[in-house]
Amino acid sequence: MLATMGYITPEITGKLPGFLSPSAGLKFADIPNGLGAISKVPAAGWAQIAAYMAFCEVSQDQSPGTLAAAGDFGFKVLTSSDPAEKEKKLSAEIANGRLSMMAIIGMFFQDGLTGSAWGDWALYTASPLR
Repeated sequence: MLATMGYITPEITGKLPGFLSPSAGLKFADIPNGLGAISKVPAAGWAQIAAYMAFCEVSQDQSPGTLAAAGDFGFKVLTSSDPAEKEKKLSAEIANGRLSMMAIIGMFFQDGLTGSAWGDWALYTASPLR
């Protein structure tokens, strides 16, 4: 779901002001949306992303027998203490997660064929339907 929103948000709200990499003179506005961004972000930026992901994984005690191991971090705003209500909300979350996975794959596919996250299919001249 975060990937889908991350793909859409820069198109709607615009990009952050300032520099992504001041030493390289690379501004956030210089980074294209979609798959084109992968090759534009410096290696140090990818290293920072990987380091933050690793921090998130190891900062919580998820040893067997803990609530965190079961994915329960005590945050009940979106879930419920009532088992029936919790099951209903978790089922909805799974359905929404599956929908967003299909959405991001569709956006990747469109971006790969047309060169734009919001691709103009008129630019896709290799279509077998033409």
